[in-house]
Amino acid sequence: MARWEPVLEQVMRERSPRLLAYARLLTGDDAEAQDVLQDALVRAFSRGRAFENANTAEAYVRKAIPSVFIDRLRKRTSARRAHDKNVALGGHDVLDADREVVLDVRAALASLPPQERACVVLRFYDDLTVPQIAAQLGLAEGTVKRYLSDASGTLARILGQDVDVPTGATGVPVQPAVKGVRL
Repeated sequence: MARWEPVLEQVMRERSPRLLAYARLLTGDDAEAQDVLQDALVRAFSRGRAFENANTAEAYVRKAIPSVFIDRLRKRTSARRAHDKNVALGGHDVLDADREVVLDVRAALASLPPQERACVVLRFYDDLTVPQIAAQLGLAEGTVKRYLSDASGTLARILGQDVDVPTGATGVPVQPAVKGVRL
Protein backbone atom coordinates (compact mmCIF):
# COMPACT_ATOMS: atom_id res chain seq x y z
CA MET A 1 0.00 0.00 0.00
CA ALA A 2 1.23 3.51 -0.76
CA ARG A 3 2.01 5.62 2.28
CA TRP A 4 -1.03 7.89 1.76
CA GLU A 5 -3.58 5.08 1.51
CA PRO A 6 -3.75 4.24 5.23
CA VAL A 7 -4.35 7.90 6.04
CA LEU A 8 -7.09 8.12 3.41
CA GLU A 9 -8.74 4.98 4.78
CA GLN A 10 -8.59 6.37 8.31
CA VAL A 11 -10.05 9.71 7.21
CA MET A 12 -12.88 7.93 5.38
CA ARG A 13 -13.58 5.59 8.28
CA GLU A 14 -13.32 8.04 11.17
CA ARG A 15 -13.76 11.54 9.76
CA SER A 16 -16.07 11.31 6.76
CA PRO A 17 -19.33 11.83 8.74
CA ARG A 18 -17.93 15.11 10.11
CA LEU A 19 -16.60 16.20 6.72
CA LEU A 20 -19.87 15.27 5.03
CA ALA A 21 -21.83 17.31 7.58
CA TYR A 22 -19.53 20.26 6.87
CA ALA A 23 -20.06 19.92 3.12
CA ARG A 24 -23.82 19.63 3.69
CA LEU A 25 -23.79 23.01 5.46
CA LEU A 26 -22.48 24.56 2.26
CA THR A 27 -24.57 22.66 -0.27
CA GLY A 28 -27.84 22.14 1.58
CA ASP A 29 -28.18 18.85 -0.29
CA ASP A 30 -27.02 15.36 0.69
CA ALA A 31 -26.10 14.18 -2.80
CA GLU A 32 -24.28 17.42 -3.65
CA ALA A 33 -22.46 17.27 -0.29
CA GLN A 34 -21.25 13.76 -1.09
CA ASP A 35 -20.00 14.91 -4.49
CA VAL A 36 -18.23 17.91 -2.95
CA LEU A 37 -16.59 15.72 -0.30
CA GLN A 38 -15.49 13.22 -2.95
CA ASP A 39 -13.97 16.00 -5.07
CA ALA A 40 -12.22 17.47 -2.02
CA LEU A 41 -10.77 14.05 -1.16
CA VAL A 42 -9.55 13.63 -4.72
CA ARG A 43 -8.02 17.10 -4.62
CA ALA A 44 -6.31 16.32 -1.32
CA PHE A 45 -4.96 12.88 -2.19
CA SER A 46 -4.63 12.93 -5.98
CA ARG A 47 -1.03 14.05 -6.05
CA GLY A 48 0.10 11.40 -3.62
CA ARG A 49 0.51 13.87 -0.78
CA ALA A 50 1.91 12.26 2.31
CA PHE A 51 -0.03 13.47 5.32
CA GLU A 52 1.52 12.86 8.70
CA ASN A 53 -1.76 11.73 10.20
CA ALA A 54 -5.52 11.80 9.81
CA ASN A 55 -5.77 15.15 11.62
CA THR A 56 -3.58 16.86 9.04
CA ALA A 57 -5.42 15.19 6.17
CA GLU A 58 -8.81 16.09 7.62
CA ALA A 59 -7.76 19.73 7.98
CA TYR A 60 -6.59 19.78 4.36
CA VAL A 61 -9.83 18.21 3.09
CA ARG A 62 -11.90 20.58 5.27
CA LYS A 63 -10.02 23.52 3.74
CA ALA A 64 -10.63 22.15 0.22
CA ILE A 65 -14.39 21.66 0.66
CA PRO A 66 -15.41 25.35 0.29
CA SER A 67 -13.15 25.76 -2.75
CA VAL A 68 -14.61 22.67 -4.38
CA PHE A 69 -18.15 23.87 -3.60
CA ILE A 70 -17.47 27.29 -5.16
CA ASP A 71 -15.77 25.73 -8.20
CA ARG A 72 -18.70 23.39 -8.80
CA LEU A 73 -21.20 26.22 -8.40
CA ARG A 74 -19.22 28.44 -10.77
CA LYS A 75 -19.07 25.72 -13.42
CA ARG A 76 -22.79 25.05 -13.11
CA THR A 77 -23.57 28.77 -13.39
CA SER A 78 -21.27 29.14 -16.38
CA ALA A 79 -22.88 26.17 -18.12
CA ARG A 80 -26.35 27.59 -17.46
CA ARG A 81 -25.34 31.00 -18.85
CA ALA A 82 -23.83 29.36 -21.94
CA HIS A 83 -26.99 27.34 -22.50
CA ASP A 84 -29.21 30.41 -22.07
CA LYS A 85 -27.03 32.39 -24.47
CA ASN A 86 -27.14 29.56 -27.00
CA VAL A 87 -30.94 29.40 -26.80
CA ALA A 88 -31.19 33.19 -27.14
CA LEU A 89 -29.03 33.06 -30.27
CA GLY A 90 -31.28 30.58 -32.00
CA GLY A 91 -30.49 27.35 -30.23
CA HIS A 92 -28.33 25.81 -32.92
CA ASP A 93 -25.60 23.47 -31.79
CA VAL A 94 -22.03 23.98 -32.84
CA LEU A 95 -22.45 20.66 -34.66
CA ASP A 96 -24.83 22.46 -37.04
CA ALA A 97 -22.50 25.41 -37.36
CA ASP A 98 -20.17 26.63 -40.03
CA ARG A 99 -17.18 24.34 -39.46
CA GLU A 100 -14.75 26.80 -41.04
CA VAL A 101 -15.48 29.43 -38.43
CA VAL A 102 -15.01 26.91 -35.62
CA LEU A 103 -11.70 25.87 -37.15
CA ASP A 104 -10.69 29.53 -37.55
CA VAL A 105 -11.28 30.17 -33.84
CA ARG A 106 -9.33 27.06 -32.88
CA ALA A 107 -6.49 27.99 -35.23
CA ALA A 108 -6.42 31.51 -33.80
CA LEU A 109 -6.15 30.10 -30.28
CA ALA A 110 -3.43 27.71 -31.41
CA SER A 111 -1.46 30.64 -32.84
CA LEU A 112 -1.15 32.25 -29.42
CA PRO A 113 1.99 31.70 -27.36
CA PRO A 114 1.41 28.99 -24.72
CA GLN A 115 1.17 31.35 -21.74
CA GLU A 116 -1.31 33.64 -23.49
CA ARG A 117 -3.36 30.66 -24.64
CA ALA A 118 -3.38 29.24 -21.11
CA CYS A 119 -4.59 32.57 -19.71
CA VAL A 120 -7.35 32.85 -22.33
CA VAL A 121 -8.53 29.29 -21.74
CA LEU A 122 -8.50 29.66 -17.97
CA ARG A 123 -10.34 32.98 -18.20
CA PHE A 124 -13.02 32.12 -20.72
CA TYR A 125 -13.29 28.34 -20.52
CA ASP A 126 -12.78 27.80 -16.79
CA ASP A 127 -14.29 31.22 -15.96
CA LEU A 128 -11.46 32.05 -13.56
CA THR A 129 -10.69 35.55 -12.37
CA VAL A 130 -7.34 37.22 -12.95
CA PRO A 131 -6.19 36.49 -9.36
CA GLN A 132 -7.22 32.85 -9.72
CA ILE A 133 -5.36 32.52 -13.02
CA ALA A 134 -2.30 34.16 -11.47
CA ALA A 135 -2.38 31.74 -8.55
CA GLN A 136 -2.89 28.70 -10.76
CA LEU A 137 -0.09 29.60 -13.17
CA GLY A 138 2.26 31.09 -10.58
CA LEU A 139 2.29 34.49 -12.28
CA ALA A 140 1.78 38.04 -11.11
CA GLU A 141 -1.70 39.45 -11.71
CA GLY A 142 -0.25 42.17 -13.92
CA THR A 143 1.41 39.53 -16.07
CA VAL A 144 -1.90 37.70 -16.48
CA LYS A 145 -3.60 40.97 -17.47
CA ARG A 146 -0.87 41.62 -20.01
CA TYR A 147 -1.18 38.12 -21.50
CA LEU A 148 -4.97 38.50 -21.75
CA SER A 149 -4.62 41.92 -23.36
CA ASP A 150 -2.02 40.73 -25.86
CA ALA A 151 -4.07 37.63 -26.67
CA SER A 152 -7.23 39.70 -27.19
CA GLY A 153 -5.39 41.94 -29.64
CA THR A 154 -3.97 38.99 -31.53
CA LEU A 155 -7.33 37.23 -31.70
CA ALA A 156 -9.02 40.41 -32.89
CA ARG A 157 -6.43 40.83 -35.68
CA ILE A 158 -6.70 37.20 -36.76
CA LEU A 159 -10.47 36.85 -36.53
CA GLY A 160 -11.51 40.40 -37.33
CA GLN A 161 -12.71 43.26 -35.17
CA ASP A 162 -16.34 42.08 -35.09
CA VAL A 163 -15.59 38.96 -33.12
CA ASP A 164 -17.73 37.91 -30.19
CA VAL A 165 -16.68 34.47 -29.01
CA PRO A 166 -18.76 33.38 -26.02
CA THR A 167 -17.85 29.90 -24.87
CA GLY A 168 -20.04 27.16 -23.54
CA ALA A 169 -19.35 24.83 -20.65
CA THR A 170 -17.37 22.61 -23.01
CA GLY A 171 -15.15 25.51 -24.04
CA VAL A 172 -16.30 25.24 -27.63
CA PRO A 173 -17.34 28.58 -29.09
CA VAL A 174 -21.11 28.94 -28.85
CA GLN A 175 -22.81 30.87 -31.63
CA PRO A 176 -20.19 33.61 -32.11
CA ALA A 177 -20.99 36.15 -34.77
CA VAL A 178 -17.98 36.61 -37.02
CA LYS A 179 -18.60 39.14 -39.77
CA GLY A 180 -22.20 38.04 -40.17
CA VAL A 181 -21.50 34.30 -39.89
CA ARG A 182 -23.14 32.57 -36.97
CA LEU A 183 -21.82 29.38 -35.51
